[in-house]
Amino acid sequence: MAPEPEPAETTFRRVDADQDVVFEEEEPPPPRASATERPLLSHAASAAVHSAFGNLAHTMLVQNARTLEDLVREMLRPMLKAWLDDNLPPLVERLVKAEIERVARGRPD
Repeated sequence: MAPEPEPAETTFRRVDADQDVVFEEEEPPPPRASATERPLLSHAASAAVHSAFGNLAHTMLVQNARTLEDLVREMLRPMLKAWLDDNLPPLVERLVKAEIERVARGRPD
């Protein structure tokens, strides 16, 4: 068997701020906007568009005092009516037929 090595002695050195080099992280400069990243509209044009859409939204809400729920209900009503017209009669017929068969056989389920 080989003899075990002796544990190395741990030594500490004193930190001297005047002699030690300190690495500080610098924040990277902000990325420069390239020609393709610049906004297409000027600030004035963007503000005018924003204002126009704001006026339109305000007018729609004031004149039509309807909620989004009302609008969705109004749009879905014809679709729901068409679905019920197409699917409800066969669905009810199938369920009634199954119930008549169950009662005729005398099963309590």
